[in-house]
Amino acid sequence: MKKLIKILVYTFLLVLFWNFDGSIAQAQAAADAKDFPVRGFHLDLRIQVMKMPALKAFALQLSKNGINTLVMEWEGTYPFEKHVVISNKYAYSRNEVKSFISYCDSLKIDVIPLQQSFGHVEYILKNYRYQELREDQKDYSQVNPIKEELCKSLFTDLFEDLISTHRSKYIHIGGDETYLLGRSVESKRKADSLGMGRLYGDYIKMLCETVVSMGKIPLVWADIALKYPDALKSLPKETIFIDWNYGWELDRFGDHEKLMKSGFQIWGSPALRSGPDSYFSTDWNKHLDNIRVFIPQARTLGYKGMIMTSWSTSGIYSQIFETHSDIMDLHAIRRVYPISGFNLLIDAFFKGLYSKKGLVPSDFVVDYAKRTYGLSDADAKSFWNALKLAPYEVRQGKVSKEGFTVGQLCDSALFSLKTLKEMKVVKAQTEYAHYILMANIRYNYLICIEVESELNKQGFNRKQSPELLKKLKALNTDVVDADFAKLNAHLLDDREIAEEARLRNFRYADLISRLQKMNNALL
Repeated sequence: MKKLIKILVYTFLLVLFWNFDGSIAQAQAAADAKDFPVRGFHLDLRIQVMKMPALKAFALQLSKNGINTLVMEWEGTYPFEKHVVISNKYAYSRNEVKSFISYCDSLKIDVIPLQQSFGHVEYILKNYRYQELREDQKDYSQVNPIKEELCKSLFTDLFEDLISTHRSKYIHIGGDETYLLGRSVESKRKADSLGMGRLYGDYIKMLCETVVSMGKIPLVWADIALKYPDALKSLPKETIFIDWNYGWELDRFGDHEKLMKSGFQIWGSPALRSGPDSYFSTDWNKHLDNIRVFIPQARTLGYKGMIMTSWSTSGIYSQIFETHSDIMDLHAIRRVYPISGFNLLIDAFFKGLYSKKGLVPSDFVVDYAKRTYGLSDADAKSFWNALKLAPYEVRQGKVSKEGFTVGQLCDSALFSLKTLKEMKVVKAQTEYAHYILMANIRYNYLICIEVESELNKQGFNRKQSPELLKKLKALNTDVVDADFAKLNAHLLDDREIAEEARLRNFRYADLISRLQKMNNALL
């Protein structure tokens, strides 16, 4: 009887974890996976706010692949009640949020709210209702940890609001990238007297104790605790740290061994969209290698959870001042192509999560392209080569990779674009179209950079403007905008699609205007 029950349970798990691509190997591995009780995905809604049907469809996709946790960084899309001013124009209704949580419950997905409570709070502090909490009156990214009572009052309200709609036993309080530690006079005084670890740790302790007092378990990003390990000393034992690692050594932020010996439970967190990704470049190989290395590493270290992050921006904002004292808007720095274009990396996460052997990026991509798009073996290899070709940034007119010129990057982008267009795709054409669009966006961008580089040469004169203008006008920006709108209509609000186009084309439009003016002067 026990043997029969075991067989029935095993069969049930095979069905439960059967991947949408029909991979028996992954389903079998999922059934045996016990090393990460928490298998999650993080959604960043700073920008590119997903329509509710798309959000539910994504949750279903996660559920079908064994994901049992969703970390929601709602930011300004959450419909706060006591602090209505925080919610933005894309905010969901409370009924929508509750409906989504209930839907995830039906899928056995635990929805954990992520409420940034230290750094990355520009969207809160830009409102002058909270000006007393700012660490810096010109940079609104961080609260002043010395203003504990004011901060405790605010975040207690926000935590209680989130608890009223979420059923998770966890609350993620953020706590990462606190770049302004010690900036204000009060903070500097405490840091000079007691150290940066105490400045950070005392404030995080207050937040964690507040969460614990509400009957919840606090989650904290681990980077600053790694940097200042003395911050760990007085935190509640329930605190869980999430070690985010996007492809670097374990000691990047500090002594990793001290975190391991701290006694706190640790989860891991790789990324499928992160720096230096932008509109114009995705380092596919970097993200696949991150999955290949870090997930097995975390498994060996005994981490109890694995949360894949996906960042729509850098999380840093450029402030647009209306006057010397008033901020009119916050511009998200380093916007990334929407999550709709990254099913390949999402599936790689599923494979990496359940594979004891670890992911082999090239083998995975070739297999994925053959299964999902019906490509031949040769075309699948060409597809992979096109995706990973020269994903380098251009900074102030210079390519980040030594030895490369902007012209060479243009050539590589054009080669990738042509290669992707030539593939004989027989399945999932809509999904595949995202690769062509991303490659087209990159090519158009690099042509703009090439034109901009010519403008910046010391010997440039107006007589050269017609040739440069002709090069820009040859770009298919209207087609790109239309394709972007079509491919992401199910995902994003029309207003956000229009905003994405405006920002993506800002450099192009500016160059066209300037060169047209120069060209007109020659007539």
